[in-house]
Amino acid sequence: MSVAFVLVGTVPGKETEVYNKISKINYVVEIHPLFGEYDLIVKIDAGDFSELGKIVVEQIRKIDGVIDTKTLTSTKL
Repeated sequence: MSVAFVLVGTVPGKETEVYNKISKINYVVEIHPLFGEYDLIVKIDAGDFSELGKIVVEQIRKIDGVIDTKTLTSTKL
């Protein structure tokens, strides 16, 4: 499993619309609104890094109103 946290920046006023669209994406297990530099944090639990990349690039970044993402992948210690 590949777990990542994606910080999402949105166009002002589009936060709720983007939140609702991201919440419907497969493998999204949590999503929370934020204050600060980014507007949302999304937890994704995908099968592997390739699948994770496709979710971020082909689904999240293509949502109207998304202007920026930063993906933080997890590892085991």
